[in-house]
Amino acid sequence: MLTPERQQIIIEMVKRQGVVKLREIVEVTDTSESTIRRDLIELESLNLLKRVHGGAALVNGKATELSMIEKTSKNVQNKKFIASLAISQINDGDCIYLDAGSTTYEMIPLLKGINITVVTNGLMHVEALFENEVSAYLIGGKMKGHTKALIGNMASENLQNFRFDKCFLGANGIHSKFGYTTPDPEEAFIKKTALANSEKVYILADHTKFTETSFAKFGNIEDAMIITDELDDDIAKQFEEKTTLLKVVK
Repeated sequence: MLTPERQQIIIEMVKRQGVVKLREIVEVTDTSESTIRRDLIELESLNLLKRVHGGAALVNGKATELSMIEKTSKNVQNKKFIASLAISQINDGDCIYLDAGSTTYEMIPLLKGINITVVTNGLMHVEALFENEVSAYLIGGKMKGHTKALIGNMASENLQNFRFDKCFLGANGIHSKFGYTTPDPEEAFIKKTALANSEKVYILADHTKFTETSFAKFGNIEDAMIITDELDDDIAKQFEEKTTLLKVVK
């Protein structure tokens, strides 16, 4: 099978299925894993797909964003694993910032009984913080219904009043060259403000966010440590050269 024909089959499989396993591509094309890996690297460089652990996936639109409800329902078990690893980075007495994200949301039940103070812009976080008896502050600002986040000038001004031992942020895209990105410039500015006011910064993201870019940048790779789940070795190497990569061990 010629390379263009094989790569067209790969593109069609990804478009049809959303996520395709490497082994499935090998079987359909009757080609070696090493050849398919080279195909995926080339197709990714053309922005026709993105490599994920064990295969390939569709490239997300840079200005599109899932709602908080949609985010919460995706990759739930992986997010719980990542949240658990994030909790292990917290010390008694810490003041922390929790971003308005679905993975940071999974941290909240694990905070019960820990002597910490939380600041957040996440509207969905509020009830869980109450239920788990976590000492917390909610910043003011404009309510963004789609992601249940508080954003805008008032939110950024509120954040300037705090200094954090650690902050935990989500990202829609993590790219070795283009850094950490998110679709909304206003949310990006809040993330950037929290990042600047924190002693240690952690990005919480599963493997699907790697090699992705979104519309608005809020940091460089070296600005934060990354907590994630499974990654292909070649993808992990790109980031380990620039920052600390903490991976879930299952």
